[in-house]
Amino acid sequence: MTMLQHLPYRLGCPSWNAPAWRGAFYPADLRAGESLGYYVRTFNAVEGNTTFHARPAAATVRRWAETMPADFRFCAKLPRDISHQGDLRDHLQATTEFLDLLAPLGPRVAPLWLQLPARFGPERLDELAAWLDHLAPRELAVEVRHPAFFARGAEERALNRLLHARGVERICLDSRALFACTAGDPAVQHAQSKKPRLPVRAAAFSGSPQVRFIGGPDLEANQAWLLPWVERVAAWIEQGSTPHVFLHTPDNRLAAEQALRFHALLRGRLPGLPELHAPVAAAPQPALF
Repeated sequence: MTMLQHLPYRLGCPSWNAPAWRGAFYPADLRAGESLGYYVRTFNAVEGNTTFHARPAAATVRRWAETMPADFRFCAKLPRDISHQGDLRDHLQATTEFLDLLAPLGPRVAPLWLQLPARFGPERLDELAAWLDHLAPRELAVEVRHPAFFARGAEERALNRLLHARGVERICLDSRALFACTAGDPAVQHAQSKKPRLPVRAAAFSGSPQVRFIGGPDLEANQAWLLPWVERVAAWIEQGSTPHVFLHTPDNRLAAEQALRFHALLRGRLPGLPELHAPVAAAPQPALF
C-alpha cells in the first residue's frame, strides 16, 4: 500500500500536463506523455478538465488506465456538448457513449462531474433530475452557476433538495482569492474573464464533498482564503467523509505547489497525515511559511 492510499481525502489539480511544471515539480526533460506517471506519485485525484473540452481517443484512455493506480480518482467532466448544448434529456445516449469510452478506467471515474452553464436556471431542474436519475446509482457531482441558485431563496432550496435526495454533490467553487487580485497580470485578467464570481456554498450532500479553489498567483496571499477550507476539510474528514480538493491558479503554473501548500496546512490541523513532496525535487522547494 502506498503513502497516497493512506490519505483520508483526495487532493489534486485541474490537470497533470502543465508544461510550466517541468524543471520545478517535474524533471526538466520530462516528455508530455510521461506526465501522468509522475503526477500520480504525489496526488491521488485529478479534476478532469480535459474531457470537458474534447473526448480522448480510446487508446489514450487505455494508456491512462495502465498508468493510474487502482485507488486514483479521475473526476471526469461531461463534454461541453452534453452539458452546455440543448436539453440534457436529449443527451442521454451521448452520456452513455461517453461513459463507455471511459470504461477502461473502471471505478477510478468517480465522481462524474456535470458543470452547467450560467444560463441553466431553476426552470430546468426537471431536466437535471431526469438526467441524474438516468445515471443512478453512479457517483455524481454538479456545479451550477445561475445566480438564482445562490440567492438563498426557493430556487436554491429546490436545487439542494433535488441533489441531496439523490446523494449528488453540489461542487463547492471558491474563486474569491482570484478576484481579490488587482495586479495587471495577463494570466490573472484572463482567468477573471473566464471564471465565475459567485458566493461560496460549502455543501456536503454525500460522503465525498467536492471543492474547487481558484487562487491568484501569490500563494501567500491565497492562504487567507485557503485557511477556512483547511478547517472545513479537516472537519469533514473527522466526520468520516472523503473530501475531494482541487487547487487552481490563474494559468495553473503554480497549481501543484498550491496543492502541496494546502496539504501542509492540513497536516498542521491533522498531524497524522503523511508528508507529500513533488515527484522529483529538480530544484529546492520554497519554504511554506
